[in-house]
Amino acid sequence: MNSGNGERGTGNGLSAEAKTEIRRLISQFPQRQSALLGALFVAQDEVGHLSPEAIRDVAEAMELPESEVTSVASFYHLYRFKPVGHLVIQVCTNLSCTLMGCGRMLEHLRDRLRIDVGQTTPDGRFTLRTAECLAACELAPMLLVGDDRYGPLTLEKIDEILTRYSEVRGPGPGAR
Repeated sequence: MNSGNGERGTGNGLSAEAKTEIRRLISQFPQRQSALLGALFVAQDEVGHLSPEAIRDVAEAMELPESEVTSVASFYHLYRFKPVGHLVIQVCTNLSCTLMGCGRMLEHLRDRLRIDVGQTTPDGRFTLRTAECLAACELAPMLLVGDDRYGPLTLEKIDEILTRYSEVRGPGPGAR
């Protein structure tokens, strides 16, 4: 989410600082399209999601059509087109995690957070999502809270994780 640095753009557009960072990314690649994924993360970090204004600003900074920027962003599950909670919890639902009980873990999270998949808690703290694969079969069943991996999960471990993140202000403890 927005770190609070620099002047924000109007609406849900990008600040001058974010646009400068995108131009810096472009300079690191022989082809500007190669910087697009990084540029989209800059925009998402700035605004909190990829708003139409942020997509427009990325396209403008990269001198690419908005349709190309949108199609690339919509291909990857790590990009968001609507606001989410301060912390996004993603439960892996691939075959390994399914066989190891991710359904029970997901149901427990729904009960504890009192939301369904795709929803955000009323306090704006957590958004619950599923992901087809989080590339950590050795941790099955597993989840991500922000960028932090947890697994193999138990119901008790989920309770500990939620307690830890509920007690910390800001992006979360980072420790597992």
